[in-house]
Amino acid sequence: MSDPTQPSATPDFLQHDRPPVPDIVVPRGVVPFHLHLKPVRGRLIRLGPLADALLSRHENHPAVTRLSGQALALTAGLAGALKYRGSFSLQAKGDGPVPMLLADCTETGALRGYARAEPEALDAALDAAPMPEAGALLGKGYLAFTCDQGPEMDRYQGIVAIEGDTLAEMTDSYFRTSEQLRAHIRLACDRTEAGWRASAFIMERVAGEGGIDPALDEEAQEEAWRTALALAGTLTDAELLDDALPSAQLLHRLFHAEGLALDRPRALSYGCRCSRAKLSGVLAGFGEDDLDHMAQEDGAITMNCEFCNLAFRFERAEVRSRH
Repeated sequence: MSDPTQPSATPDFLQHDRPPVPDIVVPRGVVPFHLHLKPVRGRLIRLGPLADALLSRHENHPAVTRLSGQALALTAGLAGALKYRGSFSLQAKGDGPVPMLLADCTETGALRGYARAEPEALDAALDAAPMPEAGALLGKGYLAFTCDQGPEMDRYQGIVAIEGDTLAEMTDSYFRTSEQLRAHIRLACDRTEAGWRASAFIMERVAGEGGIDPALDEEAQEEAWRTALALAGTLTDAELLDDALPSAQLLHRLFHAEGLALDRPRALSYGCRCSRAKLSGVLAGFGEDDLDHMAQEDGAITMNCEFCNLAFRFERAEVRSRH
């Protein structure tokens, strides 16, 4: 099979083949759970080797890679609640050393993301702290959570100001202010002996109706939530990132005495959706003068996919503007 990143005899608009990227699927990437007859539900997300495949595509400082990995795990977990065909995305824009952070995941678990850093600003931040948290990297700006249900449905988007030191704190602020939802969020990402690993633990306090023991009054429900919070607070990054510790076993450690029930797991996969046909369509949206300006001395135009970090080469003579 020919390389989709390079020109060929096949017209660009017909080339929808997957580029040369890792073909990785994590079958139990998202494990939903609930506590029987209690107002507690959640999801444990563990990317396993998928994290290394996604994060190692970009040569970022470990602090930036860690933030990107946390965003990927968080997005995979939030997308795990989708009940429709579409995608869920997280986007952070700020004035800090990492002005752009993006991750998205489809309802089938196709995951992708990237972070863009400004080298000089990042160096200054690293001088102040060797491993700065999300707040120091993103600076002032906004965090947007978007549910995209396709072209025939309106997008739903929640936007909050970037507040807090960590991405988990920022997300908790969004839940409280925009969704009026009480949640507990733990994010972890680090380089292990097996490569980069990323994980998220998301637990929500659900309304006291439907599936909850009617004998539990509001005070008893609140006590059940506090107990779940205390148990979840014992989680460590080492546990979250340990490939040898299955998700079911980790959740059993936490909640075996609280009526733990596991729901159907969801797979996660390497999800860059770029193709030569898509990028060709983007190029066609430029005017002829712009295309001439983009062409290199050898008469070729190179477009980079931000997600998979691959360069697609197009012959300028073959690109036709729609204008």
